[in-house]
Amino acid sequence: MSNDDTARIDTAQPTTLILGIGNVLMTDEAVGAEVVRRLERTHGEDARLRFIDGGTLGFSLALPIAECARLIVVDAAAMGDAPGSVRLFEGAAMDEQLGRHANSVHEVSLADLMDIARLTDTLPERRALIGIEPAHIGWGERLTPEVEQAVPHALAIIQSLLLRWND
Repeated sequence: MSNDDTARIDTAQPTTLILGIGNVLMTDEAVGAEVVRRLERTHGEDARLRFIDGGTLGFSLALPIAECARLIVVDAAAMGDAPGSVRLFEGAAMDEQLGRHANSVHEVSLADLMDIARLTDTLPERRALIGIEPAHIGWGERLTPEVEQAVPHALAIIQSLLLRWND
C-alpha cells in the first residue's frame, strides 16, 4: 500500500469533534475547555479527532459541528447534583437535556447550535453531552477542588464513548 492509499484510508474514518464550552475566567465554567485541553494533550495526534475550545459559544461553531460525523460536548451543567458530579447525555437524552435547560448566558446556546444542525440536516447521529456540576461560578482561573476531581471521570467517559463509537 502506498502512502497515498494510507492517507485516503485515514481521512475516510469518521471525525469526532470534541467541543469544550465555557469561560476560562469563571472558575468551574471553564471545565469544558480544561477537559478538551487535557484530552488534546494525550490524543492530539489522532487524525480522527478534532478538538475545539468553544469558549462561550457563537454561530461560528455551526460549521465544525456540521462537518463532523460525531460530536462530544463537555460543559459545566447545573443539574441539581452534588458539585463535581458527572453525567452523560447521549443522543436523544442530550436533546432532552438541552431542551430542559435552553436558557443560556452565552451569545448562542448549545441548543441553538443543535437546532441549526437539525435545520441544515447536519446533526451528528452520534452525539453526547458530558455535564459536570459546578461548585462555584465566579471570577477565577482555577477549577474548584470538587470539579478538578471530576475531570478524570469526564476523560474516562470520553474514552469509553470513543471506543464504543469506533466499533
